[in-house]
Amino acid sequence: MEPQAGTSGLHATLLNERGRLLRFLAARGATHDAEDVLHDLWQKIAAGPERPVADPVSYLFRAAENHMRDIRRATISREKRQFDWQGLGDAPEDEPAGERILIAREQLQHVQAALASLGSRVDHVFRRYRLDGVGQAEIASELGMSLSSVEKDLQKAYRTLAELRIKLNTE
Repeated sequence: MEPQAGTSGLHATLLNERGRLLRFLAARGATHDAEDVLHDLWQKIAAGPERPVADPVSYLFRAAENHMRDIRRATISREKRQFDWQGLGDAPEDEPAGERILIAREQLQHVQAALASLGSRVDHVFRRYRLDGVGQAEIASELGMSLSSVEKDLQKAYRTLAELRIKLNTE
């Protein structure tokens, strides 16, 4: 192939060597994105200054190699940045602020008081079921009561906590 000058010559060479360039890019990691990489490469070349190229085929393959190297470096840099950013998740500024801790403690006190106001049995049934993960039938057996009574006690607790939640959210 004889030397061609300028990007118009490179464009013709790119069209002639398109299949080989796609295989070349795929072999270097572009796989499914080879078409996009080739398009990006062409835009990069076309945006550059127009100058004669002695061996356009070699020029295109070298440019493709360099472009893949740039993509690989950018990917590694992006992954490292992402990894470093995720590592900051344990940073002190991600911990709850003092005010949020105080509000959460206050709300917990309200919940405990609301459950206690329902009586010790309802409080015990709720805690065994929701906090300890004990089944309703087992709670009924432990306390010597019917399953229906356990369900009613849980309903009382849920209703009271739902009302408390509405009250706390409006404050």
